[in-house]
Amino acid sequence: MSLNIKSTPYCTLIQNPCGPTLGIANTESPDKRTQILEIDGLAFKDLAHTGTLLPYEDWRLSPTERAQDLAARLSKEEIAGLMLYSSHQIVPFEAAGPFSAHYNGKPYDPDTVMPDAMTDEQIEFVRKDKIRHILQMRVSDARTSARWSNRLQALCESERWGIPTDISTDPRHGAAQGGAEFRTVGSDVSKWPEGIGFAAAGSPELVGEFARIASKEYRALGITTALGPQIDLSTEPRWMRLEDTLGHKPERVIPMVKAYCDGMQTTEGKADGWGQDSVVAMVKHWPGGGTGEGGRDAHYPYGCFAVYPTGQFETHMRPFTEGAFHLDGPTGCAAAVMPYYTVSWLEDQPHVGNSYSKYIIHDLLRERAGYEGVVCTDWGITGDPAPAIDSFSSRCYGVTDLSEAERHLRIIMNGVDQFGGNNRAEPILEAWRIGEERYGADIMDRRMRESAVRLLIPLFRLGLFENPYLDPERSAQIVGAPEFVEKGLLAQAKSVVNLKNHNSVLPLHKGMRLYIPIRPLHASKTFFRTPIEPRTVDPLAGFDCSSWFERVDTPEEADAVLVFMESPLSDPYQADDGNGYHPLMLQYRPYTAAEARKPSIAGGDFREAFTDRSYRGKCNTAINECDLQNVIDACATGKPVIACLHMHNPTVPAEFEPLCDSILVHFGVSLTVLLDILFGERRAGGRLPYNLPASMAAVEMHGEDDPEDPEAYKASDGAIYALDYAL
Repeated sequence: MSLNIKSTPYCTLIQNPCGPTLGIANTESPDKRTQILEIDGLAFKDLAHTGTLLPYEDWRLSPTERAQDLAARLSKEEIAGLMLYSSHQIVPFEAAGPFSAHYNGKPYDPDTVMPDAMTDEQIEFVRKDKIRHILQMRVSDARTSARWSNRLQALCESERWGIPTDISTDPRHGAAQGGAEFRTVGSDVSKWPEGIGFAAAGSPELVGEFARIASKEYRALGITTALGPQIDLSTEPRWMRLEDTLGHKPERVIPMVKAYCDGMQTTEGKADGWGQDSVVAMVKHWPGGGTGEGGRDAHYPYGCFAVYPTGQFETHMRPFTEGAFHLDGPTGCAAAVMPYYTVSWLEDQPHVGNSYSKYIIHDLLRERAGYEGVVCTDWGITGDPAPAIDSFSSRCYGVTDLSEAERHLRIIMNGVDQFGGNNRAEPILEAWRIGEERYGADIMDRRMRESAVRLLIPLFRLGLFENPYLDPERSAQIVGAPEFVEKGLLAQAKSVVNLKNHNSVLPLHKGMRLYIPIRPLHASKTFFRTPIEPRTVDPLAGFDCSSWFERVDTPEEADAVLVFMESPLSDPYQADDGNGYHPLMLQYRPYTAAEARKPSIAGGDFREAFTDRSYRGKCNTAINECDLQNVIDACATGKPVIACLHMHNPTVPAEFEPLCDSILVHFGVSLTVLLDILFGERRAGGRLPYNLPASMAAVEMHGEDDPEDPEAYKASDGAIYALDYAL
């Protein structure tokens, strides 16, 4: 029986009469090209170049059967490679910085290097370290992403066994450009609300629609794993990653978790739900990362401790155990999970990062929750720590006495399969050697191949062994398709909250004159803890507003004043003062933490000579104190004042609410959507996803793990700015 073979610029396609289409890389050397085996009129790829059909090459078998066969054939080096998850990759690497690379030994030169070319480092870690899981941070556009993916997959196909690459991404569909994490941008995808914006919209169905569209765009980019959703309960209102969560009430979060994971993972028409349209959901962060003491975050040593003052540790696992691990759709369970950096401060348990905790991983996740999927550490937890506590470095919390290889071994024996951000196989191979000495060669071999099976199953489920190749032109049509873009814009509007509209100031009328103050910000630090000098930000920099209004230079010329604000931004650690710890603020004016906890619940670090991290009685100032001053100055003009507040965190409104005629709250949407709402072309459809606190004292007295909100603010017109409030 003759096969239907089609040659394309990116690969050769072989259509099975009843089965998957196979894709084979085009190579200049025919002897290196993957051959096709014809059996009973069906086509199979001879990835191992044996001339016979091996079980792992047989697409008629189950993913588990295929993974077990291939895992049994792999060398130690190949298993170690599967257990690595690359550092952040940029396509192309255009400039030096925290992430940089080379092309033929030189920096990227657009005159001599194609934007979709692979870097020297990428080629090396695929060939030498056998990495098959790669995190794509940024890419210029959809065609470039598809072409780069094709190059990468062709290289992997040429290696022994032909194991394809799983390309992953941090969330890249959010409309905001925040600094609380590695924001993944580029590639022209449709733009949607941030996580907490979906909570404000309050619709699991909307979350599911987003996930289905995002999965189509991801697969068109070559992306097969989403490092998300972030399903931590955001019970601590000061946490810098709150805006990426789906909320703080388990009964509300769980349906959205299910909708998100089902939408990402499900290929319609497949009995088990897995197929060419599926994207692995790596839910994070087990067992819940939203309870950092004082609101501090565990990316940094000064924020490593998660505390449970109201005893609700179990509550924070519910989005996982009742949501992600019990899906309504046919895939049944999120295929991967990521523990957080935090040290969960529990009685009678070692104070170590979650991946290092046998109780957190083996006892609770693997045994009690019965989780059988991939467990991958968060990025960068096995290297040696920096000498300064105010640093962005390895987060090997509580195990600094161990060597790098011993840290890997401890994590592996807990039941973790993969190491985020690690490009080197040597520490895993050394861990394997040490494990053979401690536990015996047979035990270590079984344990390592167990992880290999888990890591291979998704690659088979996703159809990557059959055809990982993309048509770049088709990718460009799918990514950012007009219908996807418009649905994203509609969803953004549904997440915006109309908080106040005194005397019906809104909607504004087209062509009116608006004064928009600039924002002079204090000195601060980047996500990587490098200094930023004081600076001035223009909220409309580079944006053409003429379709909506005329921007004027002074309030006197204006019909109204439009003040763009962010929720208060502050730095919780300043090493030049006492123990270094300061309050994270949800108000704009300088704040003294008179009601803060004393002493702290958690503490202890080899870089500190004390264990009390309390900041009681200490002061802090908001980096963007200017936002409040802009409202005060606007009010003094006598013109109507409209505040447009980007609320990263629940904000204390007492300082600015009485001075504003109208307040529009959003959680990260495009400027176009905001202006459309302000001028009546779209409707704000969201409700508050949490209480806006009555005061900082209410925040200080609220337990970090408590899903019940702090006391809500009562507005000047008597409205209570509580959960679900909107005009």
